[in-house]
Amino acid sequence: MIPTTNDSSFQVSTDRTTLDIPMIYRFLSEQSTWAVGISRTVVERSIENSLCFGGYIDGRQIAFARVITDYATMAHLCDVFVVPEYRGRGYAKQLIRIVMEHPSLQRMRRFTLNTNDAHSLFSRFGFAPSERPDTLMERYYPNIYLS
Repeated sequence: MIPTTNDSSFQVSTDRTTLDIPMIYRFLSEQSTWAVGISRTVVERSIENSLCFGGYIDGRQIAFARVITDYATMAHLCDVFVVPEYRGRGYAKQLIRIVMEHPSLQRMRRFTLNTNDAHSLFSRFGFAPSERPDTLMERYYPNIYLS
């Protein structure tokens, strides 16, 4: 566990064995704005193939973030959340700071994320709108888990 600076009771770990998979699955499939309807199998496979960060208070997981990366040139931050009853206490900032300081995620040529409503949070960590949006392309299926 990595203690955070603002609240010593909040700790972050990259140990997948400590993740509360049922809680992560419930949040993503029922409460997130980006993965409603996602299957538990897909959640488990995404965790298995990513660098994951669990945020804990007194051993209970209350936050999560996932980074898809090749550990050399690029990384994509996704599935960042704090459960509703713990929001507004700075835990997301602490979690993202630890993600961004992780030794395996340094010196990436490109570090991306998608957000609908947390631009001010992520801008604190150097994220900005793409300087070259004309070079980015995507295949996007927003309701794929509902079909």
